[in-house]
Amino acid sequence: MTPSWSNLATELLQRFGDETRYAIPILQAIQTEQGYIPIPLLEAIASKAHHLQANQLYGVATFYSQFTFTPKGVHTIKVCMGTACFVKGAEHIVDAFKSALSIEVGETTVDGSFTLQTVACLGCCSLAPAVMIDGHVFGQVTPERVKELLKTKGFGL
Repeated sequence: MTPSWSNLATELLQRFGDETRYAIPILQAIQTEQGYIPIPLLEAIASKAHHLQANQLYGVATFYSQFTFTPKGVHTIKVCMGTACFVKGAEHIVDAFKSALSIEVGETTVDGSFTLQTVACLGCCSLAPAVMIDGHVFGQVTPERVKELLKTKGFGL
């Protein structure tokens, strides 16, 4: 365990406590502060806690989709795969992002700039196919617009 994980584990346990009811708030704090859940940090917490075990924390973190064990890119791209978006060609939008960024769904670019995800629904079916980049929704996206969208909207490429 690295000293930084040890110190962070101590700080989190002081802030929240080490009872099992604090597992989710602890994981949320880690996700917010680190951008992901480092396994060594879970182990450091478990080694210092009386009531929290690493397998409990891991179990909670794997159950909820809000938590991730891999670092995310600076920019997160979410392509809607809901019915309306799927029918209007969302899989082609995904392919265009994969090609433009040279990554697969669930991966982050080598430089750490972009993470590509698919989601069940963005809740904006009238804009299908829809994409969300860093919380900004873009509608009627076409494969041809993908590179332009990344460049002109200030997300870089």
